[in-house]
Amino acid sequence: MTTTVTEAGPADGTSAGAAPSPAARIAHVSKSFPGPAGDQLVLDDITLDVAPGEFVTLLGASGCGKSTLLNLVAGLDAPSAGTIETPGRPALMFQEHALFPWLTAGKNIELALKLRGVPKPERRPRAEELLERVRLAGAHGKRVHELSGGMRQRVALARALAQDSRLLLMDEPFAALDAITRDVLHDELTRVWHAANDDPDGRKLSVLFVTHNVREAVRLAERVVLLSSRPGRVARQWTVDIPQPRRIEDAAVAELSVEITEELRGEIRRHGQH
Repeated sequence: MTTTVTEAGPADGTSAGAAPSPAARIAHVSKSFPGPAGDQLVLDDITLDVAPGEFVTLLGASGCGKSTLLNLVAGLDAPSAGTIETPGRPALMFQEHALFPWLTAGKNIELALKLRGVPKPERRPRAEELLERVRLAGAHGKRVHELSGGMRQRVALARALAQDSRLLLMDEPFAALDAITRDVLHDELTRVWHAANDDPDGRKLSVLFVTHNVREAVRLAERVVLLSSRPGRVARQWTVDIPQPRRIEDAAVAELSVEITEELRGEIRRHGQH
């Protein structure tokens, strides 16, 4: 099997006379890491497409390879087998905000713009626009230590959006936050995602979001993908037809979460029997 990671097609994922290509195409991807007893298979034959504008959550038990898969899509590592294609370079947001503490909120965003080649006179106005988009207007001059945990994650989101990618990869970005702040940021992320997909330029923002929280997965996603315990395989997928806006305590969210939790428990039990 050929092993490649490529960036395919133009930034909007379209070509003349053709349907839009996926925001991410993961084809028969496996990943092994060396261990004391030989190579350990972490991901096994993963095939998954993320459509333009789609919000997909990756769910599974700890150690099933969710973050490994996200790193492969981001290009931070290479698969042992299979191919990954993305139209342009994805933007990545981690559990930790990873902001530079010696820079202000705005300067953190401006740095991303600089690396993207945005001319200097345009960077501050663009950074202020992005801060306003995540509801942090006026925070350009704030130092990282002056911001709450939720505000830091909003800046991290604005910095990810500054990369102007059509694919946003999120690795448990709200896991360390308290429940109320996390719920607020669920609303903010959903709002930003919808606003990006209403852009008149026709370019769509897709999100691939890793979590181990079942209700968070259902609260946010259009599709939930469950990975089996190690080695990670696509065990099952659910289309989430619950209208947005959703609340994490909504009855429909709770009902689907119960079903997915039972499947997740089954995967954990099967893993424990090996």
